[in-house]
Amino acid sequence: MYFYEPKYIQYYDELAKKYAEDSFWERLTSFSVFLSKSIKFLTPTALLLMARFYNNQQRLLKVNEQKKTAELTALKHQLNPHFLFNTLNNIYALAIKKSDQTPEVIDKLSDILDYMLYRCNDTYVSLQKEIELIENYLSLEKVRYGKRVQISFEKDIQQDVKIAPLLLLTFIENAFKHGVSQELKEAFITIKISLEGKQIIFYIENSKSKTKVDKNTKDCIGLKNVKKQLDLLYLNNYFLDIENTKEFYKVTLKLLAK
Repeated sequence: MYFYEPKYIQYYDELAKKYAEDSFWERLTSFSVFLSKSIKFLTPTALLLMARFYNNQQRLLKVNEQKKTAELTALKHQLNPHFLFNTLNNIYALAIKKSDQTPEVIDKLSDILDYMLYRCNDTYVSLQKEIELIENYLSLEKVRYGKRVQISFEKDIQQDVKIAPLLLLTFIENAFKHGVSQELKEAFITIKISLEGKQIIFYIENSKSKTKVDKNTKDCIGLKNVKKQLDLLYLNNYFLDIENTKEFYKVTLKLLAK
């Protein structure tokens, strides 16, 4: 009976013996040569791969940023006509009554439109400017509703920070549209804006009409747009709570100041 004895065993034995006989410095030199050649070959490849990865990431970020900007612009275009339509209705109602307050309302509307068209095109704007916008809007509504609505507006802002434009105004519009405008008796709206550390806290509560209202009040177009803007601009850095009962409607919004 014959057995085949493979030759590679002898080869590896000789290689191991030679490696064992080599001095430490000879082995180190051989490894250094191998490492040097490997680096010379791998470094350009690695750099090329890193450059491609970086360029792809930058391109992706740019595309996402352009997409976000386009979506935000579209949302603003939906909000602005909504606001303008409501305000023009206010002026129309005053004009029908031949009210002496009509010029004042038109002047306030002019200030509001100037801000909305030319001064809030940035992604984030001054919170103080947004408060001035809200005050002008409330002035218009006070003229329209008179004693039918009690409005309380409290502000506690020690320093000016930045916020996405027109977010807060949409909630206030919603309060008048679905609360006060359909309320025959006296209604109320309470608004609070404060700054705690780096967090903007917005609170609004309004009475609700006893008459039949739209079942989709909570998810009207304006509020849907606000939620989309919040998701785009603040990601997970915001808290929004909406409480809708038979007697009142409450919104609490907390944002990370910019």
